[in-house]
Amino acid sequence: MKSAVEKLNPTRVKMTVEVTSDELQPHVDAALKAIGSQIQVPGFRAGKIPTRIIEQRVGKAAVLQEAVNEALPEFFGQAVEQEDLKPLGQPEVEVTQLPLGDGEELVFTVEVDVRPEFTLPSYDALEVTVDPVTVSDEDVEARMTELRERFGTLTGVDRAVEDGDFVSIDLKAEIDGEEVDAVEGISYEVGSGTMLPGMDEALVGMSKGETKDFTAPLAGGDKAGQDAACTVTVQSVKVRELPEVDDDFAQMASEFDTAEELRADVTQQAEQAKKFEQGIQARDKVLEALLDAVEMDLPESIIEAEIHQHLEGEGRLEDDEHRAEVDESTRRALKAQFVLDAVVEAEEVEVGQPELVEYLIMQAQQYGMDPNQFAQLIDQQGQVSSMVGEVGRRKALAAVLDKAKITDTDGNVIDLDELVPTGDDAEGADESAEEAPTEESAETTEGAEESAEPTEGAETTEQVDDKA
Repeated sequence: MKSAVEKLNPTRVKMTVEVTSDELQPHVDAALKAIGSQIQVPGFRAGKIPTRIIEQRVGKAAVLQEAVNEALPEFFGQAVEQEDLKPLGQPEVEVTQLPLGDGEELVFTVEVDVRPEFTLPSYDALEVTVDPVTVSDEDVEARMTELRERFGTLTGVDRAVEDGDFVSIDLKAEIDGEEVDAVEGISYEVGSGTMLPGMDEALVGMSKGETKDFTAPLAGGDKAGQDAACTVTVQSVKVRELPEVDDDFAQMASEFDTAEELRADVTQQAEQAKKFEQGIQARDKVLEALLDAVEMDLPESIIEAEIHQHLEGEGRLEDDEHRAEVDESTRRALKAQFVLDAVVEAEEVEVGQPELVEYLIMQAQQYGMDPNQFAQLIDQQGQVSSMVGEVGRRKALAAVLDKAKITDTDGNVIDLDELVPTGDDAEGADESAEEAPTEESAETTEGAEESAEPTEGAETTEQVDDKA
C-alpha cells in the first residue's frame, strides 16, 4: 500500500492511498462469500456459488464496492499510521479508481482535518499573580447567617407579602382557556426566582387569600416556552426567624460547646473557602497564560460545525451576537484541548482506573444520577475514551500548575497543595472545593460540555466507513 499527503492548509490534508489487488483480495473474497450467502442460484447450494456466477448475477463492480466499503477503514487507518497523522472530525472520502481489470489498484483520497502543529512553552516560565486571601467580618457573618438559616423557624404573619417571605400558594396555568398545569399548597421563597418568571413581582404586596393573574412562559412539559395565563393564590405568609448565636445554638448546630468556638470554626471555614477561590483563580490564570504562550492554527471546519450544532440546538442560528460569543468560547476550548493533550504526551500522563472512577462518580453527582447507571450510559454512548481524555487533561493541567510560579499581589508565593483541606477542615468547606486545582481535580476548560470534541483514531476510521 502506498500513501501520499498533500497539505491543503495548516490543519487540513488530502491523502491519496493506493492499494494493490493482492492487498484488496482478502476483502474481495469476504464480499463474494457474503453476497453468495444472500442470493439463490438454481443448481447451487447457498454459499457454494462459484465466483464467476456471482459476478454475472450482481456484477463485478458491485462485488468490488462491497469489498471496498469493508476495506476502507482498515486501509485508511494504516495510511494514517504510516503518515503519522492525527485526524480530526468527519473525513471526506472519494474512491477515484476501482480495480476492475487484472493488476489494477484501488485508489481513494481522503480530505480530513488534522491536529495543528505547535510548540509547548516551558511551564517554569509561566508566572501569574492572584488576589491575596483576605477574610472580612462580612464574609464570616455571611457564613454564620447561612448556618442560622438552616436552623431557622417559619412563623406566620398577618401582612402583605414582602421579598424574602415564605408563602404557601396555589398555582395554575392555562393556554387558550385550557388548563395545562395546577398545583396546590406548595411552599415558595419569594424572590428566589426558582419558579415562573414574573411570579415574584406578582406575589409582592399580596395578602393571605388574595388571587392575582400574570403571564409567564412555561418552563417544562410539551408546551415549554409557550406563554401561559397563570393564576396564583396566597394561602399563608410566613417569615423565617433566625436563632441567636449563643452557646445553646452552638451546641445545637455544631460539635462545639460555646458560641466563641463556633465563630472561630466558621472563620476558619471562611478562610478555607477564600483559599479555594484563590486556587481556582490561579488555575484559570495559569491555563490562560499557557494558551496565550502558544500560537496555533485551528481547524475552521470543526469550529464552524460545532458552532452550528450549538446554535441550532438553541434555535438561535440567526443570532449574530450570540454566534460571536459561541465562536470565541469554542476556539478557546478547542485550543485548550489541543494544548493539554500535548502536555499529556510530553509529561507521559497516564490515567489509572481509580482516577477514572473518581471522575465518573463526580460527574454522576453533577447530573444527579446513580454512578453505575451513569457508567452504563457513558459506555453505551461510546464516551469512555472521551472521559479518559478529560481526566488526562486535568492531570496535565495539574502538572503545569505544579511548575508555574504563582504569587499573590502581596508578593507571597502560593503553594496550591496547601489549599486542600484535610480532616475536620474538609467539613463545611465551600462548594468550590469540588473544583480545587489539585492533581485529581484540576479543571481543563470552562464549558467543556459545549466545547468541540474532535475525534481521533478508530472512531475516525468508522466515519470513513460511513462515507464509503
